[in-house]
Amino acid sequence: MRSAKDFFRPLAVGAPAPLREIPWSPSRMIHFFDPSNPKMAAKVPEIATKVDIILGNLEDAIKTENKEAARLGLVEIAKKTDFGQTQLWTRINSLDSPWALDDLTTLVTEIGDKLDVIMVPKVEGAQDIHYVDRILAQLEARAGLTRPILVHAILETAEGMTNVEEICAASPRMQGVSLGPADLAASRRMKTTRVGGGHPGYLVRQDPTGDDLTEGRSTYQQDLWHYTIARMVDACAANDVLPLYGPFCDILDVVACEDQFRNAFLLGCVGAWSLHPVQIDIAKRVFSPDPADVAHAKQVVEAMGDGSGAVMINGKMEDDASCKQCLVMLDLARALAERDPDLAAAYDL
Repeated sequence: MRSAKDFFRPLAVGAPAPLREIPWSPSRMIHFFDPSNPKMAAKVPEIATKVDIILGNLEDAIKTENKEAARLGLVEIAKKTDFGQTQLWTRINSLDSPWALDDLTTLVTEIGDKLDVIMVPKVEGAQDIHYVDRILAQLEARAGLTRPILVHAILETAEGMTNVEEICAASPRMQGVSLGPADLAASRRMKTTRVGGGHPGYLVRQDPTGDDLTEGRSTYQQDLWHYTIARMVDACAANDVLPLYGPFCDILDVVACEDQFRNAFLLGCVGAWSLHPVQIDIAKRVFSPDPADVAHAKQVVEAMGDGSGAVMINGKMEDDASCKQCLVMLDLARALAERDPDLAAAYDL
């Protein structure tokens, strides 16, 4: 275990100093694209203007024979594209694959000045983050980078979920964590083939109203991921990193997608993955506070003054705790309004 005094020292000679605070910027959606697909690559400059984060995917969705093309394609795209305020991320191949080391070596030395975050799949413990941390420091020193590249972990195994707290605390590079429901479901031996969302078989049923055990007993579909998301959010909040929901793969079911995204938002996630352009607007809408909620938050904060005591607003008691809740809402609204004139007008900020 490293000394606390050493935690914020570079892990390689000449590497940039680790950050003491993760810079926050809108992260409502991470939009994935395949850098080996010419049609997708051609759309990157346009899509980048519509999203908070655009991510060149090198992992599972890329066929084995296209791995190198995807890596080199991302390098080419990054070099010729001005991403403006949009963050550029990549998801490298898993650390147990034959491609991960080449992914890191090529991307950091070729486009490290453009990359904001490297997403690491199937993280199972702090040891995985420590490995990436050291290699990134060495490569940053080689490339002469002046700012560290951050790391985002995906929870995709039962072991990773068990170790989520130590993963979040493993390095000053830790930017956040995403939930990978499909791989996690397989790792847990869950009996579902859905990627995200609830399941009609996972339900609660009303008690019987008489001798007939089938009459009048309504059922309610439940969320398979409630506990998992809540635990991930707690681990992230305790370590000042950002939690994000992962993929919702039923592209046509935009209603259920919006429901899943909203559940994650209410539980504390800052964003979700978008796998298709139709999900971009869903994420943007869901992970931006409702103007009515922002107006209420402003009213409470203004009435509370220094935040102590209690006031009655519209028949509801508001006190120190509710003021803190409202400040969370206002901080997010202000950060989003700085980049989005429409939201600034809607929030009156």
